[in-house]
Amino acid sequence: MKFLNLLQENLRISTKSIRSNIVRAILTMLIIGFGIMALVGILTAIDAIRNSITTEFARMGSNTFTIESRSMNVQIGNKHYRRKNHQYISYRQAEEFKETFQFPAVVSIWTWASGASTIKYESEKTNPNIPVYGVDENYLVTAGYEIGEGRNFNISDIQMNRSYAIIGQGLVKLLFKKNENPLDKVITVGSGKFKIIGVLAEKGSSQQMQGDRLCVLPYTTVRQYFSRPRMGYSINVTPGSPELLDAAVGEAEGVFRIVRDLDPVDETDFNITQSDSLANMLIENLKFIAIAAMIIGIITLFGAAVGLMNIMLVSVTERTREIGIRKAIGAKAKTIKQQFLFEAIVIGQLGGILGIIFGILIGNLVSMIIGSAFIIPWIWILLGVLLCLIVGIVSGYFPAQKASKLDPIIALRYE
Repeated sequence: MKFLNLLQENLRISTKSIRSNIVRAILTMLIIGFGIMALVGILTAIDAIRNSITTEFARMGSNTFTIESRSMNVQIGNKHYRRKNHQYISYRQAEEFKETFQFPAVVSIWTWASGASTIKYESEKTNPNIPVYGVDENYLVTAGYEIGEGRNFNISDIQMNRSYAIIGQGLVKLLFKKNENPLDKVITVGSGKFKIIGVLAEKGSSQQMQGDRLCVLPYTTVRQYFSRPRMGYSINVTPGSPELLDAAVGEAEGVFRIVRDLDPVDETDFNITQSDSLANMLIENLKFIAIAAMIIGIITLFGAAVGLMNIMLVSVTERTREIGIRKAIGAKAKTIKQQFLFEAIVIGQLGGILGIIFGILIGNLVSMIIGSAFIIPWIWILLGVLLCLIVGIVSGYFPAQKASKLDPIIALRYE
């Protein structure tokens, strides 16, 4: 009970002192708040980006891997993840692997038809930014898509090179604005006309993945309409269960080395990439932004600590006579020290609360822009509160110590 009364008294005195020096207190709170806002805001935004990346790649299937040529050079930051330019994967090699691979898994073949196509339906057309894939009957399973309306391709569609198409919900909204049923409608893709036999279930889009704005065609048909020299193919493999992933990767590498006619001493000239590996690369590089946020926040909080210490020293000087009166009527040095230290902590916490609120708002603004869920970063909130507590204690200790050691006689004579 005595402790609660002391806490209440310290809070009352601190509030009264802050109100009497409101301008200086507000400026210090804003400096502290800016540092915490930068820290919490950036880290919250990073969490939102990390969640968005993880969600997008999880939709591809966490136990799927892709066999592809090493002809691409991927660079994230200063790291090169693919450097060599090897032979592309041909149509014959992709087909041979699919027939040869006997592991309990779903295997699909796909290729890029175009990364920036214009899709037309009667008088409506899209911007030239729609990705078009050539796929087989298993692609939707291995890529994490589901059919919302209509049907998927079957083996007959692939073997007969039929001019069929499956489109995403994003294309439906762009091309069929009068709520028409897109099934059995004919669209123009490049120089060919294709009948829509299926519409993908809504998957969501981001800046990195146009999940709903895409068009898929049979890959045998793509060979006719989008033929080009050295047309490369990729192979998706989804094992029957996640526990078989490592075994499937090893088996796939061995089988495809035979398909590529490699000798045992030859280096593997293709990539096997798990669906979450690129996500891990991107997430790994977010740590540098987090470090930058920590540095910005710490530098700002250091400046705030200096400012808060100056305010407390000025406060000690201005309240010297008040301190003398309190000591004269029996206040202990420990009590005076606690009061000034508590005042510094209160200012620090008020600034921290302000910074945390604005940091959460700014971080979730980024989250809203990229289409991620609202995030309450409890870890960063606790970190912000802890940092503000440290700033308050560090900044208030020396002024509180100075106040507690004042001689009451000299303090009473102070003008």
